[in-house]
Amino acid sequence: MLLPCLAIIIGLILLVWSADRFVDGAAATARHFGMPPLLIGIVIIGFGTSAPEMVVSAISAVDGSPGIALGNAYGSNITNIALILGLTALIKPVLVHSQVLKQDLPLLIFVTAISAYLLYDMQISRLDALILIAILAIYMTCTIWQGLRNKNNVLPEELQHQKYMSLSKALFWLLVGLILLMASSQLLVWGAVEIAHYFGVSDLVIGLTIVAVGTSLPELASSIVAARKGEVDLAVGNIIGSNLFNTLAVVGIAGVIHPMQVESAVLSRDVLIMSALTVALFIFGYSFKQQNGHIGRFKGLLLLISYIAYNTYLFYTAV
Repeated sequence: MLLPCLAIIIGLILLVWSADRFVDGAAATARHFGMPPLLIGIVIIGFGTSAPEMVVSAISAVDGSPGIALGNAYGSNITNIALILGLTALIKPVLVHSQVLKQDLPLLIFVTAISAYLLYDMQISRLDALILIAILAIYMTCTIWQGLRNKNNVLPEELQHQKYMSLSKALFWLLVGLILLMASSQLLVWGAVEIAHYFGVSDLVIGLTIVAVGTSLPELASSIVAARKGEVDLAVGNIIGSNLFNTLAVVGIAGVIHPMQVESAVLSRDVLIMSALTVALFIFGYSFKQQNGHIGRFKGLLLLISYIAYNTYLFYTAV
């Protein structure tokens, strides 16, 4: 039992570190080859911040552990809204821009509804997975096209303070980050499966809890740091972007690799909670009096309580 626990701890640490190195190396390489700032922001940062979820779910699918793949994706979405945004709002009220309320949140609600519909037959077939990836491709294309019309594109805030990196060093960290990302994900998945078997709980529950929180650690750390500095304007937008990638790319990639049978609890419990939190995010952020809305400390507390209640329910029903 000690070995699987060590595998999860070491796997999570390496996963977070290697994902950071991978993003840095990929962004620096992209800049050396003249990629526009917009594309660096959308492609490198978008895929990079969801790299832990994507790799873990892909490896889980290859290893025949679909519960971890789905639990990781939907559990990360629940964690992002209820835990990360809840904690962030408790530290510092979060501003919700009008564009987020008019475009991004309705899109996330639509994507969540589509994923729930595809799960209705209790499986993710390759066709379902391809539909999710196709929606992601359309979203990326529209975002890039819309962004290219804006002549004021700048380098993403995450990379504005990045030190200059030579091409050889950038390629080195790109390769090392990718290798360690895959190795640490494999280690994490193995440890999670072993612990699930030891306690007699399903892979899904482990994916929804330990793995979901672990792969969301980069977002949690960056959100808390930003809140303490009073820089929380992008918090909701970042969470929406992460949830879109999780719902479309993470589940889509895992489903293409290995079609999955889905436990009934995924739809009746996890997707239902994820959907309710997504709608709640829109309601909490909407303002009738101002163009922009905000999520204050009381709403943040409600989100945090919902996360604790959800995990408590998982714990008592799993053992």
